[in-house]
Amino acid sequence: MEIAPELQVSPVSFASYARLLRSNRNFRRLWSAQIVSEIGDWFYTLAIYNLLLQLTGRAGSVALALVLQVLPQTFIGPTAGVVNDRLRRKHVMIASDIGRTVIVFCMLLVRSKEKVWLVYALLVAETLLAAFFEPARNAVIPNIVEREDTVVANTLSSTTWSVNLMLGAALGGLVAALLGRDAVFVLNALSFMVSAALLAGMRFSEPHASRGGRFKARELIDFSPIIAGIRYVRSHARLRSTIFVKFGNLVIGPSWVLFTVMGQNEFAVHRRGLTLERSAFLGMSLLLGARGLGALLGPVFTARWAGHAKRRLEVAIFWGYLGTAVGYTMLGVAGRLWQACLCVMLAHFGSSILWVFSTTLLQMQTEDEFRGRVFAADLGLCMFTIAAGAYLAGVFVDSGLAARSVASVSGMLMLIPAILWGLSMRRNAANELSTA
Repeated sequence: MEIAPELQVSPVSFASYARLLRSNRNFRRLWSAQIVSEIGDWFYTLAIYNLLLQLTGRAGSVALALVLQVLPQTFIGPTAGVVNDRLRRKHVMIASDIGRTVIVFCMLLVRSKEKVWLVYALLVAETLLAAFFEPARNAVIPNIVEREDTVVANTLSSTTWSVNLMLGAALGGLVAALLGRDAVFVLNALSFMVSAALLAGMRFSEPHASRGGRFKARELIDFSPIIAGIRYVRSHARLRSTIFVKFGNLVIGPSWVLFTVMGQNEFAVHRRGLTLERSAFLGMSLLLGARGLGALLGPVFTARWAGHAKRRLEVAIFWGYLGTAVGYTMLGVAGRLWQACLCVMLAHFGSSILWVFSTTLLQMQTEDEFRGRVFAADLGLCMFTIAAGAYLAGVFVDSGLAARSVASVSGMLMLIPAILWGLSMRRNAANELSTA
């Protein structure tokens, strides 16, 4: 089976983003849905973590919440991949949004420490739905944009995610400080309803959905499509390496615990009239905003250089690993909030390169009939790393290790995937020379 050919794309520029949005109605709707739901998500994430830290007083509660937000995606990933390769991905996304609307509204029922268990149960339910939504969103991009616009679409989606993080973190902190957490939950639930309405208006062909006949429930426990997907990935060396790029982004899990703890204990923004709780919320918001700004700048600046060249995309990923390593290592010694924000910006400048360029490479190298399974595996591996990292960070902080030390160690560990990726690039280059 031949791997997808090299993309021939137009130069990535600011004009190309505007052209894509102006001329492509389907992508414009997908992009608009992303804006609405992701801003709501960042409102919601801050509120959940702040609520748990307030009710339990333990960093471990935040770590557990993050584990429950990501780890189920690893286990449900194979099933989500099969569903996305058999059903229309548009319908999968809409159903996921409707379900998450109900779940977020249920968060309003949590009023005391005795009901903390409900937060965890709802987070698992929401995570399972997200596990179906995200592979579908990544997989439909090649169906709704021209091949030469794939890099442009992925870069725009990533920069939008970053802007949403900045806006959501900043606005979420203000809304929670002024109106309370309930307002945050309501706004996030409504955002999923708007997203579903936007997705419902998309009109595009999904060839994979018409090839296998009517979907049957027993296919959910049929492992043959999963095995076929594994064989497909194993048969392509470059694809096999790329699917582990996000898995190697070891700092993502610890970062959520660190931002919450450091925002409260070290970088709270003290202003007259603000309680300690709200001061901590604003400190956390600024750290998350810095993360969003770094993630915005990473692919915007590097995509113009990397373009569509696979080799340049791979080189950029290597430097992305190194930038992430330096940023988190230095975060451990930052003395002031502005210094911490700069370190976070650098780290996520690199981290966003890993995310965007690995996604682009997977889209370039995967055929449509396998794309759902490949992106489900990509997401599942990444979520496992995030869950493990968050859990360990929570354990170390609760055992008395300084959050600064956890940040520096996490950064230094990023050198491991950097080295492995560098060796993979050399091996792939050698294989291409030997077969030329």
